[in-house]
Amino acid sequence: MLALIGILLIILWLGGFFMHIAGGFIHLVLVLAVVFFVLHLLRGKA
Repeated sequence: MLALIGILLIILWLGGFFMHIAGGFIHLVLVLAVVFFVLHLLRGKA
């Protein structure tokens, strides 16, 4: 589930990056995607 959310956030970030929309929001989405990805990695090994 976390991997799916992370992938979705990365896709949204890439879409916003290429379409130049919501400048500050894009960086927030990227940070959230990285956080979810790290949480997924940590929970997968535990």
